[in-house]
Amino acid sequence: MDSRDLGEALPRLVARIVKGYLPEKRTQHIDRAHLPSRAKIVNICDLLLELTYPGFIGRTDLTLHNISYHVGELLPRLWELLTDQITQCLCHDYESPEPLTKRDQPPCRDDAARLATEFVERIPEIRYVLADDVQAAYDGDPAALNAAEVILAYPGAVAITIHRYAHELYQRDVPFMPRIMSEHAHQLTGIDIHPGARIGRSFFIDHGTGVVIGETTDIGDNVKVYQGVTLGALSFPKDERGRLIRGHKRHPTVGNNVTIYANAIVLGGDTVLGDGCIVGGSVFLTRSVEPGHQVSITPPVLRVRPPRQGGPTPGKTPAGGSAGAQDG
Repeated sequence: MDSRDLGEALPRLVARIVKGYLPEKRTQHIDRAHLPSRAKIVNICDLLLELTYPGFIGRTDLTLHNISYHVGELLPRLWELLTDQITQCLCHDYESPEPLTKRDQPPCRDDAARLATEFVERIPEIRYVLADDVQAAYDGDPAALNAAEVILAYPGAVAITIHRYAHELYQRDVPFMPRIMSEHAHQLTGIDIHPGARIGRSFFIDHGTGVVIGETTDIGDNVKVYQGVTLGALSFPKDERGRLIRGHKRHPTVGNNVTIYANAIVLGGDTVLGDGCIVGGSVFLTRSVEPGHQVSITPPVLRVRPPRQGGPTPGKTPAGGSAGAQDG
């Protein structure tokens, strides 16, 4: 089919595609007015990072003489974007055929403005918590040169910063926006933290790629996790019709001063890691651990095969062979 054939078929194809839109309400947004903008929510994340780490992110020529002007310029932009996007989220929720929350009256911009104001009022307190997170990363990684390197280069710092702000919106029952923020952080860093997860002070994610922290996870203070760690659900309870029951505690509780090493998987809402626990790498855990205990797996048995007589030179493989091949 060349472009001329497509031109002749175009009206028929358009009609078929549009006809498929109409009965399927779940995957189209037609004749509805309100929808949050992912691009604008990403802009909100960028403004929050700039306000949180002044001089490190965004404008770098800040001084004691111009910092108030700088914040005074950023904050109204942030508030307006927040108010607009929260309005879109609330109104989309209200006009949905199956609303995420039940409301007696339509939401209005006043609701969004109030929520945006409550949110920006929390920025100073959240910054104090994030300063402890940055310090935890520096203290927990001997490769870190200083706090500046943590802020500028560590994916865990970005992920936990966006999470702490997304969690504030989640706690205020703002739909859509917290999850869009967390998925933006996920795309940037490879770290997937649901905005519902409750995380204490001085939290450090080392390396970070592949970390997954579920919605109902509770994490205490001074916790350190490595790459590939999953704090997930063991099972999903269902009602009599087979539908998932939401709002159930599905993910683990992690106490204070816990370390979880790379690729460990900890599952289940009844699973509790007591204070001071150490969970070794690649552990698969579905039951609680008493405070102060260490959990590890038996190391695998390794076989080291010496070179065969007259075989290939070490470091090289014969034609058609594989350096990682095992004996059959």
